[in-house]
Amino acid sequence: MGDKANAHPGAAGRATAADHPTSVRNVVLVGHSGSGKTTLVEALALTAGAVNRAGRVEDGGTVSDYDEIEHRQHRSVQLSLVPVEWDGIKINLLDTPGYADFVGELRAGLRAADAALFVVSASDGVDGSTRMVWDECAAVGMPRAIVVTHLEAARANYEEMTRICAEAFGGDDPDAVLPLYLPLHGEPGPDGHAPVTGLIGLLTQRLFDYSTGERKESEPGGDELPLIEEARNRLIEGVIAESEDETLMDRYLGGEQIDVKTLIEDLERAIARGTFFPVLAAAPAAEGARQGLGTVEVLELITRGFPTPLERPAPAVTTLDGRPREVRPCDPDGPLVAEVVKTASDPYVGRISLVRVFSGTLRPDETVHVSGHGMEDRGHEDHDVDERVGALSAPFGKQQRTLGHCIAGDLACVAKLSRAETGDTLSSKDDPLLMEPWQMPDPLLPLAIQAHSKADEDKLSQGLARLVAEDPTMRLEQNQATHQVVLWALGEAHADVALERLRSRYGVQVDVVPYKVSLRETFAGRAAGRGRHVKQSGGHGQYAICEIEVEPLPGGSGIEFVDKVVGGAVPRQFIPSVEKGVRAQAAKGVAAGHPLVDVRVTLRDGKAHSVDSSDAAFQTAGALALREAAGETKIHLLEPVAEVSVLVGDDYVGAVMSDLSGRRGRVLGTEQTSGGRTVIKAEVPEIEIGRYAIDLRSLSHGTARFSRRYARHEPMPQQIAERVREEVRVAS
Repeated sequence: MGDKANAHPGAAGRATAADHPTSVRNVVLVGHSGSGKTTLVEALALTAGAVNRAGRVEDGGTVSDYDEIEHRQHRSVQLSLVPVEWDGIKINLLDTPGYADFVGELRAGLRAADAALFVVSASDGVDGSTRMVWDECAAVGMPRAIVVTHLEAARANYEEMTRICAEAFGGDDPDAVLPLYLPLHGEPGPDGHAPVTGLIGLLTQRLFDYSTGERKESEPGGDELPLIEEARNRLIEGVIAESEDETLMDRYLGGEQIDVKTLIEDLERAIARGTFFPVLAAAPAAEGARQGLGTVEVLELITRGFPTPLERPAPAVTTLDGRPREVRPCDPDGPLVAEVVKTASDPYVGRISLVRVFSGTLRPDETVHVSGHGMEDRGHEDHDVDERVGALSAPFGKQQRTLGHCIAGDLACVAKLSRAETGDTLSSKDDPLLMEPWQMPDPLLPLAIQAHSKADEDKLSQGLARLVAEDPTMRLEQNQATHQVVLWALGEAHADVALERLRSRYGVQVDVVPYKVSLRETFAGRAAGRGRHVKQSGGHGQYAICEIEVEPLPGGSGIEFVDKVVGGAVPRQFIPSVEKGVRAQAAKGVAAGHPLVDVRVTLRDGKAHSVDSSDAAFQTAGALALREAAGETKIHLLEPVAEVSVLVGDDYVGAVMSDLSGRRGRVLGTEQTSGGRTVIKAEVPEIEIGRYAIDLRSLSHGTARFSRRYARHEPMPQQIAERVREEVRVAS
């Protein structure tokens, strides 16, 4: 690694279908927005010969030509696959969004990959959200490496950034995060900043000069070797510490010169095992140049240090009835087990599914079984259908290169899977299987929408269905209590992209309206009411009188109806009519138009007429009696209260707790967790946390996350309740 000569054009280029899992590397690029992930992908594609110097794909389109929404918003909003080939190895580069709102796309990339490149800007450092993703990868043992970008920035300092990375990512073992190369600087410019023109390999002690736009290897000068001695010794000690040869450290400490080939082999094994995390540097090629600084080194790291799909365990597989199924990892001849990691819509081709094959071989025009992913709560129905696979292709920009097959360990785009959604499993129709789903973040930002016009209303349902089929982090709710259509998103940017896709892809214009929480009403004390419905208009009239008593019940009791009529004052056949009228009025509310709950209604007395009494008359009388009783006592407005759990770094605990208190929250307690983080548990009125997903991100600099679940309804403070009632009066 790092000791190759210049790239061989015949060994690089655009990727085709892989023939064996050992010739595949699946790599996800992770980093905060603006760290340079997409630029690095373009630079790697240029060096690998997949694009020309203008950044153009050989068959047309550009590397970053993914989505017009991305261009308008100047940010990546979706997972993108760029396959390239280097030294006979197919590399699937999975470029993920860095913005927190699109963490679902990031999780999909992590699912499809076997290793991760963490891209860190030399001028911006490491943010909290990147640390959290690092911890996620560590939890599953995913091999990782770090690429430092933006070396051209005036305040960039590669050596300082490697120290920051060791502190941020090294945990208890900072010597597991060390640079493989040190930068070589050219002559300082007018501003005093010396550009990085090359790299020197710490293990091989070889110099790689990129100043001409072509990588040139040479022996370092005598004045350059002393500059790397300390860093080289530390790297050698770090590699030896991870070696499987337990005698190596004693030999090294005894003064023996360890062979460079042995060190490189131990380094590659440690990287593949996920116990050593090298730091590299990279920069895009200058205009007219063929290779960007450090790109050859990154490609060598991927092909030689990162594991093959054979070396990574596959997710758990079961039969459709939940019985565990043993499937040999990454066997091209085994039973078909593949997973849809992303779903997109093309205006010309239709639905396109990005699929990772974990076992077997996927071929075009074969019939596969699509198994559901169990996210009905988010508007995604479970699937259990057979579908015919369309064409297989490898994407690059907007181009699709046709593939004849896709073996275990590889990725491909599949056309015309009209029922399959993100997270679904594809398997043999004769042996249907289901993969364990990956963890998706809960969408916690509500967006209430309504069709802009009658024409939009006709298309809204289908447009929303397609939208949530593409994005499992979005939840669609038809709220029966508030009669609102609610899209739950991960943040404002996520919501904006969803609305733009509705408009541009599916031709549906919607209006955003204020989100309503599900309020309720209840009686504060006992009250009595008399309902009198008497009308004479010739022929049969209407006659019904009933007297009721209402008393409050504990929360969660609902509506209880009790018949205590004596002497047949209300005929038996009309008592259910009174109850029906009471319950209908309770559903409409008695004060501010919210459902009445948690009361006992007792029918005490009444009167009937032998001719004019009817079911409808007693329903009306029951409703009138309940309204009259409501006027005799105070009505409490009940608001939903949520149990909130916030995971936050210790530095922000005070600010988060203070913010929760300002939202009328009651902090129930805190619990210390690993990694310098704390879980805060609280109960907060839901009306106060409609935008909490946005506010918490700002408060914690993107390092905190929270979950919520409904706890109960409880009385709203009088001042706030009056404001809500006034809003109802004004609206009506």
